[in-house]
Amino acid sequence: MPHPYLDIQPEVAQALARNQPVVALESTIIAHGMPYPQNVQTALRVEAEVRAHGAVPATIAVLNGRLKAGLTAAEIAELGQAGPKVVKASRRDLPMLVATRATGATTVAGTMIVAALAGIRVFATGGLGGVHRGAEQTMDISADLPELAQTPVAVVCAGAKSILDLALTLEYLETHGVPVLGFQTDVFPAFFTRDSGLPVDCRCDTPAQLAAILRARWGLGHGGVVVANPIPHALAMPRAVIDAATDQALAEARARGIVGKAVTPFLLARVNALTGGDSLAANIGLVLNNAALAAAIATALSPVA
Repeated sequence: MPHPYLDIQPEVAQALARNQPVVALESTIIAHGMPYPQNVQTALRVEAEVRAHGAVPATIAVLNGRLKAGLTAAEIAELGQAGPKVVKASRRDLPMLVATRATGATTVAGTMIVAALAGIRVFATGGLGGVHRGAEQTMDISADLPELAQTPVAVVCAGAKSILDLALTLEYLETHGVPVLGFQTDVFPAFFTRDSGLPVDCRCDTPAQLAAILRARWGLGHGGVVVANPIPHALAMPRAVIDAATDQALAEARARGIVGKAVTPFLLARVNALTGGDSLAANIGLVLNNAALAAAIATALSPVA
């Protein structure tokens, strides 16, 4: 029975009905993660990357109060042009957006919820949200983490954003029983860099190995999985450069009193500026890399692929 608040794009609905591979994609990266027009160009490139690897893309958003699993190119362009004017939509925001018929760009958590409602099990993003630095005082913890504990979607990412406290992020995931799988790596990647110095729970060297663990996870219970896919070597940035830019951006955010949902977009924009635009190019490259892996995993999970 169709969900009363959900619209599934016809191509996506057909693929799901035929048990063909589908990959969910978030829309916060369109509205809040990159400047226009790179955001729209990147979103369309990511969809093309999913298709090139044999799966159907389903970009997720909330448009005029409707949960959308799959967007048209025109809808993606509309989100990109609106940019930060669009609500950044996580779990707590969805009921209000639906009831007021508003528009929102979904975060990792928001995308997971809509993907699960649509029956999509694999989702590609850039970097995972997590425990912010100083969370011992602020309690600033991304809603992405508790979502992973309860929603049965695999999130393919380049680790967690390097602006976060990565050790505490992994501690949180461990406490809530969320497996962290490394694709061809023994260490957790840190978004722009390949090595955070922290271990993953299990290394997998093929999409088939990842798919086997996902089937077991969902066969044993409920909840998500983190698939950590390091940024390609050619795009990886020196850890010292990113750490220095991050420290400066964090200091500026504190000085300006930036808190809550505004923190991550501000920090990413400042890190990009402080690195002379290099981090934006790396961001685009790692998202494309994650889309390709997600399509391979979705194909490995598909009974008809």
